Amino acid sequence: MSEFTHYNEEGRPKMVDISAKTPTSRTAIARSTITLSEELYQAIQNNSLKKGDPLQAAQIAGVMGAKKTPDLIPMCHPIPLTGVDFSFEYQTEEDGYLLQIEASATCDGSTGVEMEALTAVTAAALTFYDMCKAVDKGMEIKNTHLVKKTGGKSDFTR
Repeated sequence: MSEFTHYNEEGRPKMVDISAKTPTSRTAIARSTITLSEELYQAIQNNSLKKGDPLQAAQIAGVMGAKKTPDLIPMCHPIPLTGVDFSFEYQTEEDGYLLQIEASATCDGSTGVEMEALTAVTAAALTFYDMCKAVDKGMEIKNTHLVKKTGGKSDFTR
């Protein structure tokens, strides 16, 4: 089992030792898309959702999600996040609307922030769904993925 980084010589799970890695500035951007109906889109634009502004709640939940990533992902290191931010963009489709949520996370550390960005965007999408489900239970959360990461041994752009 030694070829797997998250298992020890006896085949049991372990957290990888990152103490020898040089701390660098690291960033990650993740994206998720939610489909929504015309009715829901109009309710959001008219500020008529009973629960309030779903984007504000989603952003707060996303930041909290990023901060809780090592509590949710078993082998994820707790890292000193230096920033988490979001952008939200509505797009028109033939049969409704899309909301594209993008989360960015930054840190100065010895391991990346990809999981924090992905957790942030997922928590934001789930919270948006929760805030809007009374109007549109048919929403779909889809295409959650890493868009870009910088720092460490390699950079990545989708």
